[in-house]
Amino acid sequence: MAGIKIVTDSTTDLPKELLEQHRIEVIPLSVFVNGESYQDNVTISPIEFIRKMKNSEELPKTSQPPIGVFVDTYDRLGADGDKILSIHMSGSLSGTYSTACAAAQISTSDVTVVDSLMISQALGFQVVEAAQLAEQGHSIESIVGRLKQVLKETKLLVVLETLENLIKGGRVGKAVGWLSSVLKIKPIAMLEKGVYTPLAKVRTTSHVLKTLIERFEQDIKDKIVGGIGISHADNLPLAERLREEIARITSAPVMIRPATPVITTHTGPGAIGFMYYTK
Repeated sequence: MAGIKIVTDSTTDLPKELLEQHRIEVIPLSVFVNGESYQDNVTISPIEFIRKMKNSEELPKTSQPPIGVFVDTYDRLGADGDKILSIHMSGSLSGTYSTACAAAQISTSDVTVVDSLMISQALGFQVVEAAQLAEQGHSIESIVGRLKQVLKETKLLVVLETLENLIKGGRVGKAVGWLSSVLKIKPIAMLEKGVYTPLAKVRTTSHVLKTLIERFEQDIKDKIVGGIGISHADNLPLAERLREEIARITSAPVMIRPATPVITTHTGPGAIGFMYYTK
């Protein structure tokens, strides 16, 4: 019987070991900084990228993978008759999903493409869930149905040190009202339907933690936590403080990961993403 192979993109923020464990194929996006092109989280590390970004006179740019890369990947993975389930970052934030859809029409393999409407480890929640279900022998249809439920129960909160990257990158969404905010404000946004939506504006790290934890407690009340992730753009101290606060509420494990260069391009240095889903 034909199996199912899982494909995603480099914005999952998942560790290499976990991806390899579930045989998840990753197609990297590209970042351009200081006149050089790099494969996201492949030929440049998150920390090296942030250093280059801080020393660059211009905001780095990102690029989705070429359609040919998708086609070649799908053809290779499906050569033995396996089906492909390709799950990608929000189509509102990148053309990656649209390119994957176009490639699926060209490929000789049986490919189903899913817009996760998420990014970072929140995308990763769906990718790992899909891989586990595929390993258990579930059908494409049942897996896609489950991913919709995971999305429904997923929250992704983003804390920014600056709005500059988000604005220049055109990803500000409903947060446009923050453009006139005074200095020293730490905006907190939520990713809803693939678009950043304002949630709160605070001034101190203590207020950041209080706001995030209050929202977390509210969202997980009387529910089982399926996964918790924190991704950061060179802000490990805040990520670890948040994990300490989470531990006061639940014993569920928390995965802390450096955000990939593509994500950091749009959030700017110092940002953290806090994401979780319930069952």
